[in-house]
Amino acid sequence: MMTLCPCGSIHDYEVCCGPIIAGTPAPTVEALVRSRYTAFVKCALDHVERTHAPEVRDDFNRADAERVTQQYEWRGLEIRRVTETGDTAKVEFVVRFRREQQELSTISVSGFRRDHGQWLYVNTESSQIAPQRVTKIGRNDPCSCGSGKKAKKCCGVALEVK
Repeated sequence: MMTLCPCGSIHDYEVCCGPIIAGTPAPTVEALVRSRYTAFVKCALDHVERTHAPEVRDDFNRADAERVTQQYEWRGLEIRRVTETGDTAKVEFVVRFRREQQELSTISVSGFRRDHGQWLYVNTESSQIAPQRVTKIGRNDPCSCGSGKKAKKCCGVALEVK
């Protein structure tokens, strides 16, 4: 049975982020970002910690990460821009999630480095919660979370229809 990968690709988890989370080096920096997002969705925090560069690994707060994985309902990842220069890269991405009945998203720009063929997270240069636009979404309109599904079959399921 095929299970779509939470990272937003159209690929099966077992051929997309699954092998990377299991320990196979990410072939690209984008694949690493996608696998780290998926690791949060699946609470596979060993992967997140393992893919921190050595100099920032001690900054990883596992208790906070576990809290985040439990409190957030993950809604999607959008890679906006990847800038790769040799063995360094910057990735701008948006993470959508639901917390305390609110649809939220963060826009981040993170830095990465390739050491001995393995991409590692180095830092987050900027991160902000994106302002939420209030728009009326009809039941048959695409869902605002970016899933591509109709609102009534996605986030609208939790809403009471009057």
